[in-house]
Amino acid sequence: MKKSAVPDLSRRHFIGATCCAAVGATGFLSSLASLRLIGAVAPATTDYKALVCLFLQGGNDANNLIVPTGNDYAAYAAARSNLALPQTGLLPIAPKTSDGRTFALHPAVPELQGLFASGQAALLANAGTLVFPTTLAQYKSASVPLPPQLFSHSDQQVQWQSSVPDKPSTTGWGGRLADLVNAFNTNNQISMSISLAGTNFFQVGNLVDEYAVTTNGAVTMAGATSNATSLDGVRYKAQKDLFAQSQPGLFDAAFAGISSGAISHGELLASVLAGAPTLTTAFPSTSVGNQLKMVARLISTASNLNLKRQIFFVQLGGWDTHASQLDSTDPTAGTHAGLLAQISAGINAFYNATVELGVASQVTTFTASDFGRTYRSNGDGSDHGWGNHQIVVGGAVKGTDIYGKIPTLTVNGPDDTGQGRWIPTTSVDEYAATLATWFGVSGTDLQTVLPNIGRFAHPNLGFLS
Repeated sequence: MKKSAVPDLSRRHFIGATCCAAVGATGFLSSLASLRLIGAVAPATTDYKALVCLFLQGGNDANNLIVPTGNDYAAYAAARSNLALPQTGLLPIAPKTSDGRTFALHPAVPELQGLFASGQAALLANAGTLVFPTTLAQYKSASVPLPPQLFSHSDQQVQWQSSVPDKPSTTGWGGRLADLVNAFNTNNQISMSISLAGTNFFQVGNLVDEYAVTTNGAVTMAGATSNATSLDGVRYKAQKDLFAQSQPGLFDAAFAGISSGAISHGELLASVLAGAPTLTTAFPSTSVGNQLKMVARLISTASNLNLKRQIFFVQLGGWDTHASQLDSTDPTAGTHAGLLAQISAGINAFYNATVELGVASQVTTFTASDFGRTYRSNGDGSDHGWGNHQIVVGGAVKGTDIYGKIPTLTVNGPDDTGQGRWIPTTSVDEYAATLATWFGVSGTDLQTVLPNIGRFAHPNLGFLS
């Protein structure tokens, strides 16, 4: 079953509320493709690895995640005006390498500070969408191509998730990665790409579809858990029997096959999760906490599903802080502080769960976001920016360091396109390539996942071992 040239993200195989990975002909094609890739990725490996993308939808103001201190604080406070955090209360960090400046973290992320200090977290500075490496002079003269619609939420979300900003893309880099490494897996029933946040562009592949679940587990049709003799149970069985019948046309057969697969996959995952070990790690009862708790439960069942590689997608919205970014009476509170507190506590609990499961060094969590935000305040919040700082957490992370280059934090300075919109000094391609390499992709195959990686100098940023 060949995918259409333009992905229709509304058609991710929903049957009622059920979403499943492609089955039937698509599964067969996936198997054939995996066989073709065996030589490229050496799928005889017996280890398990998972990537967890935590997407901060709306554009995180990381200018207040990593804050300059010491002699640079006064300039920060003047430039950010009412968005500036008080220097007292900031959480100091001591990166292994330094550019001569000192930095601290937002007061709302003490768990992240702890992970950074103990070596399980790293920070990636000023990453963003780029077609080619770009200087301020090149930006002003338009002498190199720029990502289209730089400050548009929908366009930048797709470009971050596709890592192909210079032309329309039909797949995400997570989907292409899954296509390439799916040969590691011997399971043909549950997709290796699982989303806790519905459909997304990041996991769209040519061969491997995302499988959407909820924080409660597999989404099943009404009657799936009912007594077989109850009305709902009888209806559920009748629906299954109907889909199992021979169908007269190609469309009918495809619909029935996908529907039947959705039902069986939901039943399988529900059964596997029912036997999952009970985690003793306490998760915060928040959107991110609940999503990451289900990811941990799914990871605990990977061996039962014969999965050696998994890619997860988790998302938190609300980061478009044009207004009410900070509480007017308490600069350390407000919308942005609440969001940062949620991801800090959630990531920390998730890391602790991977330790409990014995897979901490095999699971890497990383953030992504539409773009950064302006350094200069709009009076009540910040507007759409470009380059942004990201967080990477896991046992394989070479932590306690800031990778990349924090820009010169000066409005109208050498890294600013206007209002404190920083030109990225690290591309999404380089960020993704580092994660893909750790995941098992060889240097010669990186262009399959990231077609533009050859344009950039650092295909491995070094933050993973």
